[in-house]
Amino acid sequence: MAQSLSKIFLHLIFHIKSTSPKILDEHLDRIHSYIGQLINETGCKTIRIGGVGDHVHIVFLLSKDERLSHLVEEVKRNSSRWIKNIDDRYKNFLWQAGYAAFSVSRSMVNKTITYVEKQKEHHMRLSFRDEYIAFLKLYDIDYDERYVFAD
Repeated sequence: MAQSLSKIFLHLIFHIKSTSPKILDEHLDRIHSYIGQLINETGCKTIRIGGVGDHVHIVFLLSKDERLSHLVEEVKRNSSRWIKNIDDRYKNFLWQAGYAAFSVSRSMVNKTITYVEKQKEHHMRLSFRDEYIAFLKLYDIDYDERYVFAD
């Protein structure tokens, strides 16, 4: 082929460290917007970002030229540094080291976007822990429960 083409939709989730202050609702949109800019700067394309004070969900298109691990490293490093400057309460803010990324079929993109948009309502009924374990089971990912939530 003369061209390299791809269209890979991903759903990325990562969480704050247990010692970090939770993100206030009033700062979520601003932080999500900044994270979206960081993703777009890598050549990937942000589709939707949502979450609550302790974790973030991102639906995006992975660039054919970007490695997922590099994208996550850049987004976490730069957003963590930036968040610390929003307010003094975030001076010790850090994301956990790990993350989860799940492929999303084209037919499920809109459903995934809706899921991400409704995170606040979703977490009134379900804890992050239960949500995360459900994703790991749905995607048949082997994990050790002793370490899956460790900082």
